[in-house]
Amino acid sequence: MIPTRKEWMEALEERHGIALQQKFSGATVAVCGLGGLGSHIATTLARAGVGTLILIDYDRVDITNLHRQQYKADQIGKYKTDAMAEILKEIAPYTEVKLMTGKITRNNCAAFLAGADVVCEAFDRAEEKAMLTDCVMELLSDSYLVAASGMAGIGTPNSIRTRSVAKRFYLCGDEESDVDDVGSLIAPRVMLCAAHQALTTLRILAGEFD
Repeated sequence: MIPTRKEWMEALEERHGIALQQKFSGATVAVCGLGGLGSHIATTLARAGVGTLILIDYDRVDITNLHRQQYKADQIGKYKTDAMAEILKEIAPYTEVKLMTGKITRNNCAAFLAGADVVCEAFDRAEEKAMLTDCVMELLSDSYLVAASGMAGIGTPNSIRTRSVAKRFYLCGDEESDVDDVGSLIAPRVMLCAAHQALTTLRILAGEFD
């Protein structure tokens, strides 16, 4: 049986405290890219009770995604935005989800990210990462960016870290490993980086800045 909204909120407040949960519930976070990083970021933030998630991706679920992403076999072929919305409905039924099924570009990024307190970058390609960084830093003066760099291979988990690059900009990962060099993306290491991004996002919403 699905809990009522009141029951849901009371459970979150019991675990997080009323004041902290109010910050999470009143926040909007954009997740740009819903692959290995983004699918885990989205589910983690939904479990934490973030009020609104903007989900951005243009790709469809493929069988090759299932080894490290949150999707299920029966979702193969669906747009990742639609598939993630289904998953989040099961996990956190009262999280508001806004779907942006399309490619974010320099021209539309401000519209796609409107209202986001924090933007989580979860792209694969360096040029897309750079574009989003420029967009948030230059056009969204009230938003924070939590980006990722380096989580490929099966190296030590202790090399995954988070650091403040600049005001409003945090970077998570080992900042070295690249799938083109090591040839693999392993679920636990990708999830570690995603967890760093999700926790950094929650810390920002809580007013805890490094």
